[in-house]
Amino acid sequence: MARYTEAKCKLCRREGMKLYLKGERCHTDRCAVERRPYGPGLHGRRRGRKPSDYKLQLREKQKVRSIYGILERQFRNYFAEAERRTGVTGANLFTLLEKRLDSVVYRMGFAPSRAAARQLVRHKHVLVNGDVTDIPSFEVRVGNMIAIREKSRNIPMVVAALKDCAKRERLPFVEVDDRKMEGRLVQEPQMGDLPIPIQENLIVELYSKV
Repeated sequence: MARYTEAKCKLCRREGMKLYLKGERCHTDRCAVERRPYGPGLHGRRRGRKPSDYKLQLREKQKVRSIYGILERQFRNYFAEAERRTGVTGANLFTLLEKRLDSVVYRMGFAPSRAAARQLVRHKHVLVNGDVTDIPSFEVRVGNMIAIREKSRNIPMVVAALKDCAKRERLPFVEVDDRKMEGRLVQEPQMGDLPIPIQENLIVELYSKV
């Protein structure tokens, strides 16, 4: 399966903000955005001209793709599904993205990043309603029980991630029992719950041109 293999910190520097792609490192002074608050590459320090509307729309879309770790074709499919559903397209899009199994595992604090959560799912360490599910894009429904397999509960990464997550408040749409390493999606994720500011209207405008 195709995936992004370059330095993740470049993605944060390109957007000029923390996307929290490397777990606990993003909360320390080792974060690349803290140390080098300018774009990557030879021209990263240049002061550019006022960006066009298209550039703003494209950068917003690329930012969201980076946050959720998905490629263009899959992102387009999510957008098409968001358009088909009733309601506001932008809000539908982020509900779909946040309900991915790898995203829910990350939000529950079982992994330090979405990439790590995706690996946990792929390696069959995660249960959905008691059944092993190894598809990161699996859509979690409200009320579904997500748990770490009993034999996987001593994985150092999972233990460390739960300790780090305890330092910060979880988002309101998940409910977790840290001791049992299990939790539920208790409500539909809302745009206002997300910690990173996203202008979903720019993404809708970009795809409306296609």
